[in-house]
Amino acid sequence: MRIALVAHDKKKDDMIDFAKRYKEVLKNHQLYATGTTGKLLNEIVGLDVYRFLSGPLGGDQQIGAKLAEGKMDMIIFLRDPLTAQPHEPDVTALIRLSDVHHIPLATNLGTAEVFMKALGDR
Repeated sequence: MRIALVAHDKKKDDMIDFAKRYKEVLKNHQLYATGTTGKLLNEIVGLDVYRFLSGPLGGDQQIGAKLAEGKMDMIIFLRDPLTAQPHEPDVTALIRLSDVHHIPLATNLGTAEVFMKALGDR
């Protein structure tokens, strides 16, 4: 599967811990991420990740474009619901596109873990 991994700044540590726990599942899929998240997943976790731009610089929109083209199968987007994001319209657009195109989207660790357990059982 083609999986996008995105994390707001205050959720990057959660994403790294998550990726470490599910590295054996994730490494069997094509991984994509926004800029800094992808760099951390590559350098700290050791995953091979294609990196888009940083979210505020258009990375969320790049993922949305792949999704709209049918080239993304799942998104794990650990959002920070307590901090205002300057690119919130891009985040909202990505969520809307995932709904329009029926692409699974996890916006928190609980849902992301359910997705990984389902992929691990395949």
